[in-house]
Amino acid sequence: MKTANIRLSTIADVREFVGDIAAFDGDVDLSSGRYIVDGKSIMGIFSLDLLSPIKLTVRADDAAADELLKKIEKFIIAE
Repeated sequence: MKTANIRLSTIADVREFVGDIAAFDGDVDLSSGRYIVDGKSIMGIFSLDLLSPIKLTVRADDAAADELLKKIEKFIIAE
């Protein structure tokens, strides 16, 4: 399991993010405050507070998680 903080500032960012992780085999959860949604769900992502950093949790083996994090690195922000 790997975690990171991300920022999705625009509708285009959300669309690109979901497109990048759609083919990923593992589970991806996004959380903001007390809400947790499936990271592959556009509607779920839009229910989060996109003005604040979002916590990304990747549940997969380390190699697959690292590959995904590299693919979406443009959305990752410093913790």
